[in-house]
Amino acid sequence: MMLRNFLFPVYEESGSDGRRIRSMLIMLSMVSFMSHQMWRSVFNNFAVEVAGINAAQMGIIQSVREVPGFLALLVIFVIIFIQEQYLAFLSLALMGLGILLTGFFPDFGGLIFTVLMMSVGFHYFETVNQSLTLQHIPKSELPRFMGQVRSYGSLGDVFGFLAVLILLLFLPYKYIYLIAGLLVIAAVAYGFWQYPLFMPKVVQRKKMVLRKRYWLYYLLTFLSGARRQIFTAFAVFLMVQKFAFSVKTITILFLINSIINMFWAPLIGRMLDYFGERVVISIEYTGLIFVFAGYAFTQSVLMVAALYIFDHLFFNMSIAIRTYFQKIADPADIAPTMAVGFTINHIAAVLIPVTGGLIWMIDYRYTFLMGALLALASLISAQFVKTAEFSE
Repeated sequence: MMLRNFLFPVYEESGSDGRRIRSMLIMLSMVSFMSHQMWRSVFNNFAVEVAGINAAQMGIIQSVREVPGFLALLVIFVIIFIQEQYLAFLSLALMGLGILLTGFFPDFGGLIFTVLMMSVGFHYFETVNQSLTLQHIPKSELPRFMGQVRSYGSLGDVFGFLAVLILLLFLPYKYIYLIAGLLVIAAVAYGFWQYPLFMPKVVQRKKMVLRKRYWLYYLLTFLSGARRQIFTAFAVFLMVQKFAFSVKTITILFLINSIINMFWAPLIGRMLDYFGERVVISIEYTGLIFVFAGYAFTQSVLMVAALYIFDHLFFNMSIAIRTYFQKIADPADIAPTMAVGFTINHIAAVLIPVTGGLIWMIDYRYTFLMGALLALASLISAQFVKTAEFSE
């Protein structure tokens, strides 16, 4: 016990400790962004060119990828036995292991196995990471800090994409996944030993929490998950299948997108401070209606690439949902509600990729028009956003 306290001292957030907490959250997010984008930048080409995956199988794989998000509710029970901070490290390590193994299983069944492993780590890390952020960062600083995290995350993307571009010159997909996974595991090991255990100011409830006053947060989270999965599962697939984008072209597009978001993400935090959540969310979903309609009807290579970039610009505005929740929430509800929120986010996400894949076989345009309708529903719901802060 003494050795554990020496290696991982426990102390409350104050002064330099607050800066170290921010440093840890940024570092973990950068690793998550980098590794996930390295996986994504190669995955569609790996799936089509090496594993021979078709649209229906891709829909199934993407649905399987979202099952752990649907089960994020179990985080509530896991944190009874392990501190959230330690769970964040372990989850990120599992994500790295799933990425590492991807190239060794180049078939439909193998991709389901490695995607599931990667996804468990990714979704549990995201759940806990969001909870830690909302617990440790004050309300007055959260919008700017979350914009900063997205900016550093985009920097992580840039490092990952540059690594993929360089590695593609020398190595097949299999070894790119191997190197990416090893980098994640090494970064997690460094972070685990570098940072002590930071205790939250408010003890979190270790049970499921559902409150009537959070209904709008639940609804916006559900709609966000539904429309996001259409983009995640099918936007890049559209570029590869219909417009014949190569993996190098996809990676360059990701790189351009990440560089833009390095500068765009901090501005979102300032927009939230100045305009508030309702305006920012409304801008996001208005833009997404046009983006999804564009995916459905464009025949231009340049236009579909531009739509992809705009989609990411609008997606970064989704941090407004979490800053909105922090303002209305009982501080003790943050951890369980983040877990519930991730499950709600993935209820539709489990079904949308399979449904979208089947619709795609009829006419791919209908898949993206479904996304436009979900964005419209989100825009209407956003008009009910009010940010009166929680009071005891």
